[in-house]
Amino acid sequence: MHDQSEDRAGEQQASPARVAQIRANLAAVREEIAAAARAANRDPAEITLIAVTKTYPASDVRVLAELGVRDVGENRDQEAAPKARATAGLGLRWHFIGQLQTNKAVSVAEYADYVHSVDRARLVWALSKAAVRYDKELTCLVQVDLGNAGPMDDDTAARGGAHPDQIPALAQAIAEAPGLKIGGLMAVAPLGADPAPAFERLHGLAMSLRSEHPSATMISAGMSGDMRQAVAAGATHVRIGSAILGIRG
Repeated sequence: MHDQSEDRAGEQQASPARVAQIRANLAAVREEIAAAARAANRDPAEITLIAVTKTYPASDVRVLAELGVRDVGENRDQEAAPKARATAGLGLRWHFIGQLQTNKAVSVAEYADYVHSVDRARLVWALSKAAVRYDKELTCLVQVDLGNAGPMDDDTAARGGAHPDQIPALAQAIAEAPGLKIGGLMAVAPLGADPAPAFERLHGLAMSLRSEHPSATMISAGMSGDMRQAVAAGATHVRIGSAILGIRG
C-alpha cells in the first residue's frame, strides 16, 4: 500500500510562474550542454539530459515532460515510487541514481528503466530477480568510486561505488543476469578537486568496459556544477537538478 495523499499532491498543477521558471532554466541548461559539446567537438545530440527531480513534486515532472524532457532521475525510492505512479503515461524514462538497498530492489524495478548505482554483486542478484518478476529488462550501470570523501551534492547519490578493479566482475554479473542489461558506468567527481581528471579517468574505464561489452555505451557523469567538464570528458548522460528546478531548501 502507498500513501494516496502523495499521489493527490502530485496531481496539483504548477503555477504559471513555476512553469516559466522551469522553462527558462531548462533552456539555459540545454544551451550550456550544447555549448560544452561544441567546445569538445561533440554532437550535442550524443548527450542525454536527466532531470533530477528529488524533493520536487510530480507537477514539476509534468512540466518537464511538456517541455520535452523524457529522462527523469530520482535517488530515494520512497519518493520516486509514488511520483512515478502519479506521472504514469507521460512516456518518461526513470533513472534511479541513489544508493540502493537490496530490499528496495523490487520496488525500484517496478518503475525504473535504468539503475545507475549498482556497486555490489548482491544488488545485481536482487535486481535480476525483481526484473524477472516484472517481465522487463532493466539497464544497469556500475557506479565507480573515484575517491569521494564526505557527503555528495544534493543532485546525486550519497557516497558509494565499486572500486575500479571490481568493474569487470560486476559488469559480467549484470550481463549474465536474467532481466538485466549492462549499460555502462556512473560516477561522481571527488569533492574539493578539479573534476576533469576524475571524469577523464571514468572515460578510460568506460572504454575498457566497452571493449568487453560493446553495448555498454553509457557514461553517466556531471551535475549542475560540473556538467561542462563531464561533457568534455565524454559523458553521455548528465544528471542535472538544481540548475533546472532551483536550489533545494
